[in-house]
Amino acid sequence: MTNISRDSDVVELVNPPKFNYGEKVYSKKYVRNDGTFPGREVGDIIVNKGDVGYVTSIGTFLQQFYIYGVDFYELGYRVGMRGKELEWFEETVEEQTHNDEPVHSNELSNSNEPTQSEEQNHG
Repeated sequence: MTNISRDSDVVELVNPPKFNYGEKVYSKKYVRNDGTFPGREVGDIIVNKGDVGYVTSIGTFLQQFYIYGVDFYELGYRVGMRGKELEWFEETVEEQTHNDEPVHSNELSNSNEPTQSEEQNHG
């Protein structure tokens, strides 16, 4: 008899889902097609680390895990993702009011370009 290897002994379904409908999230990992994504070869990367989307559905897998249907609007499709593959997307107030382009908070701290206030202070 074959041993079945489980990804984790944790049963996520005993707790409420980590993410809710409509929440903005980003992918913490590269996701490859496991054969369930139509029109792409098995092994093709279908989601890049950092891609941003919205949770549009919440399902379950193996009576153990939540699967979040994430609409990656810039890619034009939806992908089922595990909670451990996602993180909440956070924008600073300035980006929410002045910029429609998504920027991760860790990218802001690594920017070498001067801010508008720094440019004004230096001439």
